[in-house]
Amino acid sequence: MLKTPLFKGCCTAIVTPFTERGIDYGRLEKNLNDQYDNGVSAVVVAGTTGEMATLSGEEYRELLRQSVRCCRSRLTVIAGIGGNNTLTALKNAEYAASIGVDGLLMVTPFYNKTSQTGLIEHFRTVADRVDLPLILYNVPSRTGIGIQAETYEALARHPNINGIKEASGDFSLIAKTRSLCGSNLNLWSGNDDNTVPMMALGAIGVISVASNIVPGVVSKLCDLALSGDYPAAAELYARYSALFSALFIETNPMPVKAAMQMLGTDSGLLRLPLVSISEEHSDALRNTMRTAGLSV
Repeated sequence: MLKTPLFKGCCTAIVTPFTERGIDYGRLEKNLNDQYDNGVSAVVVAGTTGEMATLSGEEYRELLRQSVRCCRSRLTVIAGIGGNNTLTALKNAEYAASIGVDGLLMVTPFYNKTSQTGLIEHFRTVADRVDLPLILYNVPSRTGIGIQAETYEALARHPNINGIKEASGDFSLIAKTRSLCGSNLNLWSGNDDNTVPMMALGAIGVISVASNIVPGVVSKLCDLALSGDYPAAAELYARYSALFSALFIETNPMPVKAAMQMLGTDSGLLRLPLVSISEEHSDALRNTMRTAGLSV
């Protein structure tokens, strides 16, 4: 079946601007408006970059409510729903659907790792019960478990499973998945530094960390690749490749929140167990940003 993609181009995995008392929703709105003004197609709210694991239940619900209110009719809003507890992920998905979120992002279970059969049941449990487009998120470096191509093939038959955010960096897996699934499963890059080669393999955009600081650059990069102008896309990518890598000099979202602060954008506090990046890495990040032409 041909599945209409939830979005094309750049989707920002937006940071959550924490304060000592909670979440700064005024700052969140400013950051979301900046994304819209710079040509971003969609945002993921309460994903890895949004520090979902540290949100209380009420904070999670209010974060989604405020994001939908701000972005309605302008940006596609995708809710991160977790997690390593399938029933909790289902409850999050049901709530997200009730307030008008456009789609869902669901990561593989972490810590209590399962089998490939368990992955199929995990994702199908939500897809069977919530009528929203679901993006599967494969990031084995963080979760300790990866989705195999044959598992993707089985899940691609479900009408509510819209596509995959592939952050494994495994291009053999990506090529095999494309061969097995074709148009049954949309593909997005989950790593900024993989965007151009993945789009050459059929991806239709990226769920980006870097677009928190250079949304216009990442949007243009995707637009060039979508139009088939890969020489220009490669040239633009080369100018920012070191920056894309530097944003993972320590665990995401620690570096990107530091980068936003260097640019004068209030990214808010980090929540434990995340902490500020080291002075050494901060200096390296700042130098990389300057080399990329950013004013810091």
